[in-house]
Amino acid sequence: MNVRQYRDSDWEYICDIHDRARKNELFLAGLEEAFIPLEVAAEKEGLFEYSVIVAENEEKVFGFCAFNDEELAWLYVDPDKSGKGVGTELVKTALEQKPEIYYIEVLCGNEPAKCLYEKFGFKVKKTATGKMPGNEKFEVSAYCMEKEK
Repeated sequence: MNVRQYRDSDWEYICDIHDRARKNELFLAGLEEAFIPLEVAAEKEGLFEYSVIVAENEEKVFGFCAFNDEELAWLYVDPDKSGKGVGTELVKTALEQKPEIYYIEVLCGNEPAKCLYEKFGFKVKKTATGKMPGNEKFEVSAYCMEKEK
């Protein structure tokens, strides 16, 4: 598996990955009706305001991650590759590129993501409730996870 910077040619892959994985994430949180495809969410939520990396194998993208100096904001893995280390490699690479990342929000109910981040030293500091970014008609609860700076 290779992790590299996002390229424009990855767009169709990450749309497919996001849309399938996001539906699973929302199911775990009991928010299936809140789904918005990446084509809409990327602009509404500023995906490309972050550094974006992808995990690939033999030219096929299996996951992506977006982050800035403080926050790991997006992480989606092809559901067919879930549990095979793709998410771990993406988080590891993001933290290598930006070791100062200390904050992640995880939808309550998404225990697989919460467990992944705990492996990297993130801990739930509080649970917050508010409007879902990008789809404000839905109320959400999220684990606010932090790592020592």
